[in-house]
Amino acid sequence: MEISAQNIAQLINGEVEGDGEVQVSDVSKIEQGRPGTLTFLANPQYTKYIYDTKASVVLVSKDFIPEKELTCTLIRVENPYHALATLLDFYVQSKPKKTGIENPSYISSTAQVGDNAYIGAFAYLGQNVKLGKNVKVYPHVYVGDNVVVDDDTILFAGAKVYEGCKIGKSCIIHAGAVIGADGFGFAPDQEGHYKKIPQVGYVEISDNVEIGANTTIDRGSMGNTIIGEGTKLDNLIQIGHNVEVGKDTVIVSQVGVAGSSKIGNNCMIGGQVGISGHLHIGNRVQVGAQSGIMHDINDGEVLLGSPSMGHRQFFKTMAVFRKLPEIFRELNSLSVEVKKLKGSN
Repeated sequence: MEISAQNIAQLINGEVEGDGEVQVSDVSKIEQGRPGTLTFLANPQYTKYIYDTKASVVLVSKDFIPEKELTCTLIRVENPYHALATLLDFYVQSKPKKTGIENPSYISSTAQVGDNAYIGAFAYLGQNVKLGKNVKVYPHVYVGDNVVVDDDTILFAGAKVYEGCKIGKSCIIHAGAVIGADGFGFAPDQEGHYKKIPQVGYVEISDNVEIGANTTIDRGSMGNTIIGEGTKLDNLIQIGHNVEVGKDTVIVSQVGVAGSSKIGNNCMIGGQVGISGHLHIGNRVQVGAQSGIMHDINDGEVLLGSPSMGHRQFFKTMAVFRKLPEIFRELNSLSVEVKKLKGSN
């Protein structure tokens, strides 16, 4: 589908600078721009590419000032990255939507399926399942007994939702994600054997949550594991039993959150972070990649390192750490001098 720069600008409330009639039918990276494509400039590090890009249209911020002549058409917007997301969403929404029930699939006689739903081949819907309007259940999805999936949510191929869990509106659950598996609960006996503690809680996922491929969210041992509205979980994340994650929090790949920890609103947690159990992480907390969190965190803190510490303290510590070999040599030299002085006395 081709669309003009002028029509694009109308969709995102932008201002055209250049040929408003130029047509695009695809998107490209700014450094690999091709004629007939749209790209964007949001990171100043990529500014150098705009002068040579072959892309026909570039989204830029309203305060962008070119230092050289440009061959592309510009569309000025408040936030190029957000504008691109809006356009891509418009493109996805314009695609034909899957509907209907494919065979073979299993749908319990007690399940309720909303209007315009899609049930892919080899999907399984258990007893008393409730699917809202426009829900998409792709092939090989398992939806256990008494699960509720609200309107406009998508379960991609191979996702598994165990018994009793609840998923809100407009959520996206990617392939291979497992919602509601048992939490890791075992009680050791006097002989050192481990007896399984039944996990009788559920998982509650609020509206507008996205859960990445092969991410696992364990059901509560008692009570529920809760994921707040608007939160985004990357691929390959482990969320333990009875964890609570607040609203609009972003968690990157390979993070592990141990049981019963609580994470606040608007947090940003980098890749491979480990969070111990029974902790309280405040609102607006930022945690750098590979950090280890072993204590409660107050609102607004920025943490790095394992064990984690405030980012300023971390950088000071690393500055000393890099000098340790030199410090060690100086310490040895001083030790030799002290021994000589003591010997002379």
